Amino acid sequence: QVQLVESGGGLVQAGGSLRLSCAASGRTFIWHPVGWFRRAPGKDREFVAGISWSSSGTSYADFVKGRFTISKDNTRNTVDLQMNSLRPEDTAVYYCAVGPRLGGASGDQESFDSWGQGTQVTVSS
Repeated sequence: QVQLVESGGGLVQAGGSLRLSCAASGRTFIWHPVGWFRRAPGKDREFVAGISWSSSGTSYADFVKGRFTISKDNTRNTVDLQMNSLRPEDTAVYYCAVGPRLGGASGDQESFDSWGQGTQVTVSS
């Protein structure tokens, strides 16, 4: 059973940057896609960014395009989310999740079978 641990969250002013990292144990990311999702207070969890198993494909929610970048490091077995130009509306708990073997950069939450506990990101205005 894979265990995912997110890190890098915190408090930042609007316009600032944070880099989230998702580390896996019990399973390598090499053959699996990984996604980042978030849940803001009072809202449903939503897709943020995804990367395919081979890292050849990425996908982003419209509200983060041009600001966030997802990357995969198979050597470190981590997937990072670089977040720039942060806005107060980006405040949420951010989760990473692992998808099926050889999967693509999907935003379909139902296709992800392992989830981390989340890391809080708070953006002040």
